[in-house]
Amino acid sequence: MASVAMAKEREPVSRNLYLSNSPRDEVRPVYVAGEMVTVLRFQQPCTEAGTKMLGWEGRFEPVVCVDKRVLIEPHQDLKPEDRFLLLVTLADGKELPFTVTAREERFDHQVSVFLDLETPEAARRRLADAYVRERTLEEENERLRKEQASTRHAYASLLASGEAKNTPFRRESKWRVELGGAVVDIYIYSARKMQKAAVLFHVTNSQLDVPWRLKEVQLSAMLSRQSYEESVRTGEKKELALRTSRDEIQPGESGYIAVVADKSAFTSKDGPVHLVLELFRHDGLQQAVVFLDHRIVEEKETH
Repeated sequence: MASVAMAKEREPVSRNLYLSNSPRDEVRPVYVAGEMVTVLRFQQPCTEAGTKMLGWEGRFEPVVCVDKRVLIEPHQDLKPEDRFLLLVTLADGKELPFTVTAREERFDHQVSVFLDLETPEAARRRLADAYVRERTLEEENERLRKEQASTRHAYASLLASGEAKNTPFRRESKWRVELGGAVVDIYIYSARKMQKAAVLFHVTNSQLDVPWRLKEVQLSAMLSRQSYEESVRTGEKKELALRTSRDEIQPGESGYIAVVADKSAFTSKDGPVHLVLELFRHDGLQQAVVFLDHRIVEEKETH
């Protein structure tokens, strides 16, 4: 089963941009989303006459320059390959070029642009950014450490490498989904004695003229007797182990995506629950969805 449902709305982010005075400084990107306003905030006022975007007609609302802020609002979502040159001229005559484009998961709600890095506000923002980067690195290292000690991540790595025979999993079923220029073979596995379940996606980029990339995989509890759409919207998100055989799949090529879940994922405070596993590709298309019965991790009775 598959649909064109989007994984989730793009996440708005606020970030700081520190520019040098070098004439060779690169043109920095600004990421926007359809019908959402992105604000560029500067340390000094901008000039309305010197602030303009090339080729915006029909794609954006007119760019607005208000004191120290520039407002950008596209009519619709851009594609990552779309590029528009925005030129902002400050009150002191300095011209700052930006590339207005899009990315898949996020857009800029506000970008604070700093040219004078010695001001108290710039120094404070840079210190805060450094702290966030340090915390993010620590959390990533801790996540990797836990994954290295996790059996489910080890099994997911073997499945993604095509080594299912070297795992305790037994194949329960298989089917194929063809959607949006990709073919996905889906394999359901169980390891009842270990109380684990696995899903292996074999993705073939059959018709796309761009690489196929994974956006995300979601594992959610399916509330009893409710429709699929309602279950995905209200179900509790569950932990999983995820491994891929490659970062992107070129046209005509294929790759594996493996997911492993423990029995704990099939439980709730009210008892056992079924799960819904959703596979989303880079452009937000829901490439496949899998329903997992909680009995797949329970040992079969023998007589």
